[in-house]
Order: sequence, then C-alpha cells, then structure tokens
Amino acid sequence: MHTASIQFLKRDKHLGAFIKRHGPIKHRRSHRGGAFQSLAEAIVYQQLSGKAAGTILKRFVALIPGKQFPTPEDVLKIKTEQLRSVGLSGQKASYVKDLAAKFTDGTINPKLFSKMSDAEIIEHVVAVKGIGEWTAHMFLMFTLARPDVLPTGDLGIQKGFQKLFNLKTKPSPQKMEELAAGWAGHRTAACMYLWRLQDEQ
Repeated sequence: MHTASIQFLKRDKHLGAFIKRHGPIKHRRSHRGGAFQSLAEAIVYQQLSGKAAGTILKRFVALIPGKQFPTPEDVLKIKTEQLRSVGLSGQKASYVKDLAAKFTDGTINPKLFSKMSDAEIIEHVVAVKGIGEWTAHMFLMFTLARPDVLPTGDLGIQKGFQKLFNLKTKPSPQKMEELAAGWAGHRTAACMYLWRLQDEQ
C-alpha cells in the first residue's frame, strides 16, 4: 500500500487514530497475476465460498497443463463441456469465454490501462458478461493498485463508514462520496482501513 497515502490519512480526524493504532495493512487480495488471470478468478469466485472456488480454479488451470494460468487464446479453445466438467456453471463458463474473447479481440487491452482513467477501465471491464462494477472496483484496487478507488457497492465498506461515522443506517453511495471527500487521491488505502475497522467487532 502506498506509504504516502498512509501518511496523508494519519492526519484525518476520523481515520487517523485507527491508522496510527494499526500501522500499515497488507491486504490478502493483492494480486500477482495479470489482468486476464485476475478477472477470470473473480468470475470463478463469484457467489461461492473461497474453498469451493479454490478447488474449481485449480481444476480450471489444470485444463492447460504446463502453464501457470491459461491464456485468453487457451480458454477460447477449451470446450464449454470441459469448463462445466471442472465445476463451472454454464453461466460462468460463458462469462469466462466472453472474457477471453474480449481480451483476444482487443476490447480489453491491458497495455492501454496505464493511459486510461479509472472510469474508462471500469467501462471496458464491465463490458464482459458477468463482471459488474464491484468486480471492476476490486480489479482497480488489487490488480492495478489504483490509489483512489471507492467501491460504494461493497457491504464491508458501507459498514465501515457506518461504524467510523456512527451512522444509524448504512450510507448511500452519495453520502459515502461526501464523507470520503477529504480522502481524495487516497481512497483505496482508506478503504483497506474501513474493511479492517468493520472486521473488528
């Protein structure tokens, strides 16, 4: 996580004390694989427990022996029945195929990401069937390490805001944007602390 963000947020009157108490956070989701791997894994993990998804993912990777992870071209060659046989639902198999097609035809081109804004990347990524805004936000935060992402659709973030600001109910996206205005430029790091705050009962 960006040290500059932590230094900046330490001075925040709401988050500062919690950050000073906690120190830097290493988040479990930080991703070493590339863009295709990250998004393919996100599709596999949707609506499944981590253990079940992990098993399916291992079987999926094993469909292409000798590689750390299948390429988009590999996935396009795998028959849908094979994807079903490793535990993917018909719907998820079609999502993974759509993802592979969009990487192959250049709809999603990771080489251009460095020149694109967060909003532009979200627009490209959600063009894939089965990938919504939440997954796009996680991708920006954990795969691309973008420093200023605020996933207002994330339940843990909503609860983190509720706890930090002593709100009676979970805040609306608009309310969260207002409350996070002082964190502009560093909202990804702020969210790491909101998740941690929410985890502490």
